Amino acid sequence: MSERLSPPEQKSKSVAVDIKDRPNARILIIDNDPAHAEVMAEALEREGYQCRLATSGPEGAKLIREEEFDVIITDLVMNEIDGLDILRLAKQEQPEAEVILVTGHGTIQSAVTAMREGAFNYLLKPLDLAQLRAVTEKAVESVQLRRTNVELHRRLDETFGFQGIVGNSPQMRAVLEKVKRIAPTNATVLILGETGTGKELIAQAIHQNSPRKNKPFVALNCAALSENILESELFGHVKGAFTDACADRVGKFEYAHGGTLFLDEVGDMPMATQIKLLRVLENGEITRVGSNDPIKVNVR
Repeated sequence: MSERLSPPEQKSKSVAVDIKDRPNARILIIDNDPAHAEVMAEALEREGYQCRLATSGPEGAKLIREEEFDVIITDLVMNEIDGLDILRLAKQEQPEAEVILVTGHGTIQSAVTAMREGAFNYLLKPLDLAQLRAVTEKAVESVQLRRTNVELHRRLDETFGFQGIVGNSPQMRAVLEKVKRIAPTNATVLILGETGTGKELIAQAIHQNSPRKNKPFVALNCAALSENILESELFGHVKGAFTDACADRVGKFEYAHGGTLFLDEVGDMPMATQIKLLRVLENGEITRVGSNDPIKVNVR
């Protein structure tokens, strides 16, 4: 096993900077060879990581079930429970953790299998400790980036979910209770209220707390458009349907497919357009202006 460390004076200074700046990630090292496991642990602990050692597959599996880790480094060839078994268990028990496989019996097939089953990387013995540290650092960064994305999504949910709606009156609590019951369903919702009372915010809360949350939320002000333009906005049009129709155009219903369409001031929509809207709600089909071909849409 090769090691290319800096001279002691430089090494000590470098370690101090790394430990200060690096998040204290937890690493599990699983290897049948205790000496090999200890060398890997020592190399990573110098970088500020917390390392736990297991000298068999069963011992490593037990730790995976009992503790949380950011990165799991496991030997591929072990008795009873091998590295691929550890990889599968980790993906089941700790899907956020990254797994690095290490082996002295590397083949193209084993590497392909490991990567296909979700391994972060695949290292060959004898290990270059510099490479081990570099790959581990990238694995930790991957885990932290994923967790940051989850946190950002959580904050987005709070912004557009129920937490983003301010109000503690009995009437407001009753509205939110109704929204909580409505959100998980596919029911079409009529939201009533004066201008400025937050109808679109309620619509966003319903969308954000529904199974459609990862699909588009599309809003359209029905009072701001003339009848002909409104129909084109809602249902789309085909080339040549009217003077300025130079190409086919997707309407809001098609664009919001799978998601939610919020029609603001729907009561100001012309009666003829309301009748066409009713047919869409009943049949789940729209027809582009100038076309005779119905298009199926799945929009709340």
